[in-house]
Amino acid sequence: MSRITISGDPTVHEYINRNAETDNMHPAILRSEIEARPLRPRTYVPNSLPLTNTAAPRGYTPSPTQNGEIPHQKFPSSKIDVIKNWSVSTFKCTKQLINEKLGKSSKTVDIELETEIEQLRETQKKYGNILKLAKSMATQFQCFILTQQSLGEAFAELGQKSPELQQEFVQNSETQKCLSKNGESLLNALNFFVSSVNTLCNKTIEDTLITIKQYECARIEYDAYRSDLEMLAQMPRTDSNTVRVGDAQQNYQQHKEEFEKLRSDVIVKLKFLDENRVKVMHKQLLMFHNATLAYFSNNHQALETTLKQFNVKPKSPTASSVAASWLEK
Repeated sequence: MSRITISGDPTVHEYINRNAETDNMHPAILRSEIEARPLRPRTYVPNSLPLTNTAAPRGYTPSPTQNGEIPHQKFPSSKIDVIKNWSVSTFKCTKQLINEKLGKSSKTVDIELETEIEQLRETQKKYGNILKLAKSMATQFQCFILTQQSLGEAFAELGQKSPELQQEFVQNSETQKCLSKNGESLLNALNFFVSSVNTLCNKTIEDTLITIKQYECARIEYDAYRSDLEMLAQMPRTDSNTVRVGDAQQNYQQHKEEFEKLRSDVIVKLKFLDENRVKVMHKQLLMFHNATLAYFSNNHQALETTLKQFNVKPKSPTASSVAASWLEK
């Protein structure tokens, strides 16, 4: 037989030896022996496994446990400073907005720039309406072209089955096919117009409006710290107030530089946007006019020339593409 070796707590060997000795012991002697043994304190065994591979955040130094209590974690001072600065700035800006509405605080206003910004927002609104109508027109005209094609095919089929009306059916079939072909060219021009206006309205103008929103936020912060500096400058000259005025002056200068930089960016973007808008819309409106006029005058050659002149790629609407567009809606 193989021998079993038990390692670990020496009390295990003691327990085995004592069991061997007490196998043939008299009950009275065994009872007295058990009562004479000292009681050992009970060892606490946790019910859950200890956590492993836990890493403390950077900048955290654990402190020794005091009175069995777990100390609170300490976060890096940089994060606390960021949260503190954000809270102070948010409070100052909110206070500035409330005071402006109540008429208790002055507001930095550039009348000329504010007028241009308001005109830009109005322009985007009007162009958005044009874009909506052009999309609706392109969708309806696409359905009209498909109806023309179906009607032309129906006329051609009846022309083959009706000898007595063959000439009339063939003439109408050719007319509908010719109109649908010209309609496809006009539809390509419409889609090109919609794509260009959409880019101008929802990308180019929107990019400038994002910069304007940043400028407006910088203006509020600038006025908030300016009002704070003016209030501290009116307080009595003490050592603590002198330090506070110095800090307020530094914050005011920082926000002033940021405000002036964004103001300059907005002026430049408004100038380039206006030039780009005039250039793009001049081209698109001219193309839209020439294509529409050539279509309704049934001048296929002039319509194709217009598409080539403005680099409009031909794309015939198929039944599958229209079906997909209806399903997407």
